[in-house]
Parts: sequence; structure tokens; C-alpha cells
Amino acid sequence: MRDLIAQFGCHLKDERHLSRHTRQAYARDLDAFCRLAGDTEPGKLTENDIRAFIAKRHRQGLNGRSLQRLLSSIRAFYRWLLREGLVQHNPATGVRAPKHARKLPKTLDADAVAQLLDIPTDTPLAIRDKAIMELFYSSGLRLSELAGLSWDRIDLRSGTVRVTGKGNKTRIVPVGRIAGDALLAWRKVRANFAGLEEATVFVSQRGRPLSVRAIQQRLLHWAKVRGLEHRVHPHMLRHSFASHILESSGDLRAVQELLGHADISTTQVYTHLDFQHLAKVYDKAHPRAKKRS
Repeated sequence: MRDLIAQFGCHLKDERHLSRHTRQAYARDLDAFCRLAGDTEPGKLTENDIRAFIAKRHRQGLNGRSLQRLLSSIRAFYRWLLREGLVQHNPATGVRAPKHARKLPKTLDADAVAQLLDIPTDTPLAIRDKAIMELFYSSGLRLSELAGLSWDRIDLRSGTVRVTGKGNKTRIVPVGRIAGDALLAWRKVRANFAGLEEATVFVSQRGRPLSVRAIQQRLLHWAKVRGLEHRVHPHMLRHSFASHILESSGDLRAVQELLGHADISTTQVYTHLDFQHLAKVYDKAHPRAKKRS
């Protein structure tokens, strides 16, 4: 079983081009699955075995979301085994995980975003950080997409950026004027840190590609400096981007394309955010609304 899981890991890396973080998540899930199977061959496990495994993990405290991810990993592993002709069926296909309560993503309102992005650009690092935050909010990029971005994927003349997201899927998204100006300002001072041989857009003081952890820390730093109450993280700017676009346009399908979601049900969470905003306005303004103390 462990040898097969290792081969499946190579498939995820070389054929599906999944990120290291995603591959590690698969590895953790399948390691737990391997301990369940013991010496049993994958082809001899039944649907009842998988269901018993999920039930056991549920009793151990795993929530619905984690169990769904665990099942997804097992299904993907068996799909690969089927493709390779190593098993005759996928025993995880008919197993369902308990439902979980979907948490709404936290967002910043437009005023809070403006407060965060209005930073003094009096140093090269501040110029870099402003370009990072403006691009997050302007284009709704994932953290991994921004960290791995190279200059050849940015076209400031047309105001677009080409990114490769989950599942090695490429999409083209707009770059707003203010974000474009911030990128131009950063490109001018970037030469102080790195030469043209380093293709990555955002680099550290040592001229190396900026890590995802460093980007997270810079956002936390500026949120504190700007006096925001929230612990701002990159995905919060992505959520804010999606929520504000949806509030203004009402076009859920367009937001799905901009975010690079494979399934529109993932994007639909933002419709709940929009309703929350409407409900607050209603409760505050309508004469017959129930006023909250």
C-alpha cells in the first residue's frame, strides 16, 4: 500500500502538477488510510471498510470538512489505481461524509480596504508591499499564485495578469489601474534587490523570491500599522475582492471565472455575504424591521 501511495504522489506532482502543500495534504490523508488497511491489499477493501474508517475518524473528532477531504483523497487514489489497472472498483464512491456547517469567509469593507492600502511608500519595501496588497485586492489572486508570479505573466499595457491556479488551470484576470501603477513603482526600485535573471515579481531584500510566510507577515504588519482591528491575511483580500465585485455586479458566474473556481457552488458562499449586508441595511433602515439593541 505504501509503495502505491508513493507512486500516486509522483502522479500528483508530475502529471497533475499539484502544489507541494496539496500533495502533503494527500499524503497525510492516505497515511491514515494506510494504517487502517494494514496488510490488506487495496483491491480487497470494501465500501463497508471505507465507511467504518470514516465513522472511526468522526468519533475521533474529525469534522465534516476534514472527513470530506479525507474521502476525496481516497477516491482520487482509487481512480488512479483503476487507471493503472491495479483494482477493479472504487470502494469510496458511495460513501458520504457527515455534513458540516459552512463558515462564511471574513471580509473587509471598502473603507477598511482603503485604510489598509493607504500606506506611505517612502521606502522600497513599502513600495513592494503596497504593490502586493494592491494586486491581491485588484485581481483576487490566491497567495500561492501571487508568490509564484513572474514578470512575463503581467501585461500592464492591457491591464491583465495570467496566473496558474489549482489543478494547473490557467486564467487571465484584470489588473486595476492603481494596482498597475503600484507594480510599475515596484519594478523601478526592485533593481536594488534583484537583477533581471530573477523572474519572480516579488523578492526579499536578499533578492530571493518572497515566501508565502513572509507575505503573510507583511500583511499582518501593515494591518497593525494602519490600525485595523482584523488580523488581515491574503485570503481576506481575495474574499473582499469577490464580495465587492458581487455586490456591485450581481454576476456570480463572472466572479467564479475571476476567482478560478471549478465549481460555482464554491463561489455561491459570497451570495450569503451579500445577503448579510442587505439584512443589516434592512434591519437598520426599514420602519417595520426588528431593531437590534
